[in-house]
Amino acid sequence: MKIGILGGAGVRTVIFINGLLSRCRQLDISEVVLYDIDRKKLEVIGKLCQYTVLRGGGHVSVRYVNVPEEAIRGMDYIVTTLRVGGDHARVMDERIALRRGVIGQETTGAGGFSMAVRTVPVLMHYMEIIQKLAPDAVVFNFTNPSGLVTQALHTAGYRQVIGICDAPSSMKTRMTEYLHLPEDELYVEFFGLNHLSWIRKAEHVSSDGQREDLTEQLLRDDTFLATVQELGVFDPQVIRETGLLPNEYLYYFYHRERALENMLNAPQLRGEVIEKVNQEMFVALYQMDIDRDPEAALQTFLWGMQLRENSYMTIETGNSIRPLTEKGKLSIPTGMGYAGVMLDCIEGLQSASGRYLVLSVRNDGSLPCLFNDDVVEMTCHVSLGGIVPVRQVEVPEICKTYIQLIKRYERLTV
Repeated sequence: MKIGILGGAGVRTVIFINGLLSRCRQLDISEVVLYDIDRKKLEVIGKLCQYTVLRGGGHVSVRYVNVPEEAIRGMDYIVTTLRVGGDHARVMDERIALRRGVIGQETTGAGGFSMAVRTVPVLMHYMEIIQKLAPDAVVFNFTNPSGLVTQALHTAGYRQVIGICDAPSSMKTRMTEYLHLPEDELYVEFFGLNHLSWIRKAEHVSSDGQREDLTEQLLRDDTFLATVQELGVFDPQVIRETGLLPNEYLYYFYHRERALENMLNAPQLRGEVIEKVNQEMFVALYQMDIDRDPEAALQTFLWGMQLRENSYMTIETGNSIRPLTEKGKLSIPTGMGYAGVMLDCIEGLQSASGRYLVLSVRNDGSLPCLFNDDVVEMTCHVSLGGIVPVRQVEVPEICKTYIQLIKRYERLTV
């Protein structure tokens, strides 16, 4: 099977390819084709991806191409991961919103709106090509704002699009680490929209099928709420009052005033940090002979990625930047992130028994407070029989208010 990546010069592509290596044989993935409009960046990222495969002893071919059709024709799966307007457009989104006294984060609020209206027309163009050259391909949308963009594509009739976000899977991973449980022994039930979702149930499912509900125990656990990265940004009493474990992006809703004040007082916003790190990283990479010393280039890349990741949500929350690993001793992140969710989905679709994953898909009655054709982010059972979101019998009032308001905004944006 073959995967095409539209937006293949994105910095996360190297980590995506690394995530494929351990499972490409199992899932029969033989080739990944990268396409991007920025040919100079694409060559750098393409060479780093090829070296990552060689370094990891992988059995997948990676090539990069100059026209989108070559990354679409004959593909079984297509990944869309675009940043229309580049990093500077994000900087503008954040600063323009902030000058008006509102949060300009790239997925929620004014920033997410601005990014969506730039991005959706471009993705529509690519979807027209996909319909002609690879009509049976499953499309995994990684492009932010993921839920809103996926909604737009579904509304346009492209039902083969699945929205992917690694925030829920990352949170589940940290929960299993805290509980000292294997990943497959923790069932976590998310419901809501992308970057607007909650966990209403966390269960330990033992190897003999016994189930123990851990939700209340976790809600009472001060250490758990303080040490799990995604939850530590919230006031514990706010979480306990709702009785639900929040997606980290609910920080912008629950603690809006705090986030806004921190951003107004910050010397740099997240977009500006990202733009500066990326510019410095690529200037350094352009000056290197990647063919001659690919490991040095990879270490330069990983240093830039570490600077990006360690500043994640620190400005809005007022938290300190996490410690840095010394340059030259960095390894490619083992957490598979977006790639892991996508590969889990592919594996589930090939399995009779299936597995549970959090995906952005058509509602089809799973959230009774929304229409069937609304795109929701839910825990889904993924198997040979398809993707079926876990139905919520009732939705707590606070969640329903948020969900219906934001979904109406998404519909109007589309």
